[in-house]
Amino acid sequence: MSSTPTSHTTTFHAVVWLDHQQAKVLQFDAEHVQAEKIKAHSHHTKQHGSAVRSEHEFFGEVCEALKGIEEVLVVGSSTAQSDFKHYADKHRPQIAKHIVAYETVDHPTEAQLVAKARQFFVKYDRMAGTPSPM
Repeated sequence: MSSTPTSHTTTFHAVVWLDHQQAKVLQFDAEHVQAEKIKAHSHHTKQHGSAVRSEHEFFGEVCEALKGIEEVLVVGSSTAQSDFKHYADKHRPQIAKHIVAYETVDHPTEAQLVAKARQFFVKYDRMAGTPSPM
């Protein structure tokens, strides 16, 4: 049985740290971590609603980075998480259903972030009865 290779490899787990300026998307398995940084676009216009459009573009890019990932943990400031959750639930329900938890954290290093996520998913997968690929 052969499979066709794709440019976007599927990873089982990811952790996203975000605030309103940037996001770090860390996809990982037992041996590897792939990091992607996404910055918010600042449109300096006086047009009404431009901040909302910029935030939607930013959150949309974060959602695009999460395509194909089975379980996602979102961490960061409570305000950014709340805004992202609202966006994902309303505009990207196919991504939102893969977000398994939201947790408030400060500014951890990438290593701390992955360690926290690995620890979270071991417990989460055990409680859900899912064999974790880690």
